[in-house]
Amino acid sequence: MAAKKKETKGLAVSKRLIIPSLTVFVTSFCIMVLELVAARLIARSLGSSLYTWTSVIGVVLAGITLGNYTGGRIADRFPAAKALGWLFAICSVTCVAIIVSNNVVGSCRWLWKLGWPMRVFTHVCLVFLLPSALLGTISPVVAKMALDRGLPTGKTVGDIYAWAAAGSIAGTFTAGYYLIAQIGTIAIIWAIAGVLLLLAILYCLRLRVLYVWGVVFGCLLIMGAAPWHWARAAGAGLRLRKPPSETIIYEDETSYCYVAVEQLSSAPDRRAFMQDKLKHSEMIMNDVLDLQYFYTHVFAAITHGLSTDKNKLSVLALGGGGYVYPRYVEKVWPGSRIDVVEIDPGVTEAAIQAFGLDRDSSIKTFTMDARNYVDTLLERESKSGLKTRYDFIYGDALNDYSVPFQLTTREFNDKIANLLTDDGVYMVELIDSLHSGLFLGAMVNTMEKTFPYVYVITRGDLADASRNTFVAVAAKRELDVAVLCARYKKKSHSLWHLGESDMQRLKEKAAGLVLTDDYAPVESLLSPVVRADAANFLSSEYFKEAKQLFEQGKFDDCVRKYRRIIEISPITSVRMYNEIGMVFSKQHKWSDAVEAFENALAYIARQKLKLNTANLRYNLAMALRMADRTDQAKEQFKMAVEDFRKELQANPQSAQTHALLAKCLAALGSFDEAGLHFLVALNLNPLNVGTHLELVRNLEVQGKLEKAIEHLRAAIVFMQGRGKKEEAAKLHKQLQVLQSKQSQKD
Repeated sequence: MAAKKKETKGLAVSKRLIIPSLTVFVTSFCIMVLELVAARLIARSLGSSLYTWTSVIGVVLAGITLGNYTGGRIADRFPAAKALGWLFAICSVTCVAIIVSNNVVGSCRWLWKLGWPMRVFTHVCLVFLLPSALLGTISPVVAKMALDRGLPTGKTVGDIYAWAAAGSIAGTFTAGYYLIAQIGTIAIIWAIAGVLLLLAILYCLRLRVLYVWGVVFGCLLIMGAAPWHWARAAGAGLRLRKPPSETIIYEDETSYCYVAVEQLSSAPDRRAFMQDKLKHSEMIMNDVLDLQYFYTHVFAAITHGLSTDKNKLSVLALGGGGYVYPRYVEKVWPGSRIDVVEIDPGVTEAAIQAFGLDRDSSIKTFTMDARNYVDTLLERESKSGLKTRYDFIYGDALNDYSVPFQLTTREFNDKIANLLTDDGVYMVELIDSLHSGLFLGAMVNTMEKTFPYVYVITRGDLADASRNTFVAVAAKRELDVAVLCARYKKKSHSLWHLGESDMQRLKEKAAGLVLTDDYAPVESLLSPVVRADAANFLSSEYFKEAKQLFEQGKFDDCVRKYRRIIEISPITSVRMYNEIGMVFSKQHKWSDAVEAFENALAYIARQKLKLNTANLRYNLAMALRMADRTDQAKEQFKMAVEDFRKELQANPQSAQTHALLAKCLAALGSFDEAGLHFLVALNLNPLNVGTHLELVRNLEVQGKLEKAIEHLRAAIVFMQGRGKKEEAAKLHKQLQVLQSKQSQKD
């Protein structure tokens, strides 16, 4: 009888604990879902790195701690049910505020002035600390509510903690394995806000303000999530969503990242492949051979140079991205074995849906981590003796915001070496700058522990930029990289390989660091590049303002803005001094313009930058000529001609370069040669009215009025045939001037 009575009492206690237990379960569920969502949401503007996860976990835990402390005091002062109603309502409001605050904070200029770890921490703190703290107040109030019912203290507290832990576990797995991939981060936040509002109403059915918030919540939800145009516009105005973009033709939130494909132009159909905040690849649809990114040109240069006697290749790409380069190999070397390891199936699907990858392509995709794939091949070889060897392995999984460290270590390189043929080559694309060079130097140090020959190739025209793309090339045999780069006929950028002294400086900058599975501080090594990115962001914002000031005719303010950019980011000095010179030229302040252009050239010489100075020297020559410094102008025109010729060697299809070279030649009196380059420029871009007028002016100077008139008539017919009425009118106006001169001459 006593046992039965005890059992009945225990059952009654358990029933009275159901509501408190479910409450903390749901609350903890929401907290953990919010924590995972926080990392994904932040990644869109700050990338996904160790700093991101550290900040998210630390801020959420700090918020819960603060909330627990505050919740205990709330529980002692107010009735539990009413307090919970208000707390859940406020939590619902702050969850909606997460969407708004993340959009606002992401565009805060002052935040970009902070150091990288502090910037990430501050962003996370401003967006997620308050919601985490408010959700943290719930558990103490619920525990007090349960204890006020006269339930046993030990069992009550134990059950509350257990259910809270169970909610956290359930939230973690549900969000990580299902919710984020299925409905996306923003939809999850709206769902959490709705659940919290429902809990608030259940605890305080008679609290009218909850129903007011319910109506407001519904309106905000429509503006923030509905597909209608007016809802999109209203939601963007309230910062509940990003402004609608007609250029985004595909987007998806996968288990790993936010993926989008953006159409950059329609003719040609140029598209960019985005993962989180970073543009990973770019291509012109239906022209896979026209590689757009520098590092793919390096891949192609080395591959072509070492495969002259091969019809088929065996290649492995670590990271799919937009599948641009694997498709290039498929096209150039049909029948080749092309394996791609891409951990995110959503990336592959995006490439199929909107980036031209054929679902029946001969490219074979392995959906797994690259390190695991390599381990699987080597394990299979050790067990069955079945060997897999590749002629080329391309590393395309690294960037400056999110670096999978396990693909950078000596242990991984050793495994890669085992998968290469004796003549095989391993190429890795990475981001760094020669100014810091910490990550690049560490990568070189690490690769040299495995491979006897390691080379680095970068863009010569951007070699000294604050952020540049490099390709580390590793092989078991010596390669003549300079010859391989020189042979490459399709290069659109200058391929420059680092010499021995440059390589030695890089390794010294990294202090001999070798990355291992136990120690690979990739985020710290790349922090100078990320800091430079922040300076670039601020510079770009100021640059936009300077352009607006220029258009408004506020030239003095415009110049001050450009000088401010130089202070923020000295690496922009060349471009900013050139812009300052153009502003002074607009005002006919030729002496000031000359000084600005000369400052740009002096910076190049002082920093020993590997830049082509053709445009800069042309601008300086024009300013010198207008300042009546004829001899100096002539010297600058001559140097500009030489630099323009070098540019044309690298990119002979540049209409602008041909036109500028022609102007320089005309200024030097070489009218016939100038005319030839004007014609080449017009063949490349026949719709450029300015080039037509320059050619006519060149003919007029030579006294060839009839030929100039003939050209203008043909150009007018051409423009009219293509519906370019304004352009045709400009040419017709010049035709009338020349006809008048011709009649006077006759």
